[in-house]
Amino acid sequence: MATENRAEIGIIGGTGVYDPEMLEDRREVKVYTPFGATSDLITLGTYKGKSLAFVPRHGRGHTIPPHMINVRANIWALKHLGVRQIVASSAVGSLRKDYKPGDFVMTDQFIDRTKGRPDTFYEGGRICHISSADPICPTLHDHFHKYAKKLKLPVHERGTYVCVNGPRFSTRAESKMFRLWGCDIIGMTMYPEIILARESEICYASIAMVTDYDVWADKPVSSDDVVETMRANSVNFKKLVMGALPGMPSCDDCSCQTALRSALL
Repeated sequence: MATENRAEIGIIGGTGVYDPEMLEDRREVKVYTPFGATSDLITLGTYKGKSLAFVPRHGRGHTIPPHMINVRANIWALKHLGVRQIVASSAVGSLRKDYKPGDFVMTDQFIDRTKGRPDTFYEGGRICHISSADPICPTLHDHFHKYAKKLKLPVHERGTYVCVNGPRFSTRAESKMFRLWGCDIIGMTMYPEIILARESEICYASIAMVTDYDVWADKPVSSDDVVETMRANSVNFKKLVMGALPGMPSCDDCSCQTALRSALL
């Protein structure tokens, strides 16, 4: 691969947190992976001294539903480009009264409720039992939380994300059950993205923005409400993600970078 087509930081998300005009030396590349096509072309560029690779998770124009995202291709491509840190943004529903629409949540745990999604790179030849006890990179988690506080944004330091398969929203019974489980937020994209990043020994941070109260709150979730909240708060989302990038700490000594050391048989 040409040396110029490299990046140290990967951003996975949508146009609500990313402005291509902010990048210098911007170009699009197509990465061929063993798992098929990525969600879209990957945009490379630099931003205040940091080399970035951006993947629109749902494709350009938001055309790929959550259960159809080729996550293995996306993560493999970022690893291939040299990415060692991933910042993943997402829109989520709230399962708590105090996690309000417009708030940010620094996710630190997840519960997987998806089905049929390929969630490992190791399907034969070698067995990988990757540890997922603490799946979020603590270094990146703390960095983005501190930056959100610096901006005086409404932010929650902890959040357990229940990842449902989608594309449908939850029933009232499911939503109430997730609350009983101790989940804080609900979404459709964190898994298996986070685990595939860990298998690739890439540090991963999840920044979620609450767009609505899930249906436990006796108000059916509306896609229009989600989009409107995202639009209204996109400026803050960009300030948080793009503003924190220049000061991102190195993860050279992070255990995420050696996650496979005790995982492979």
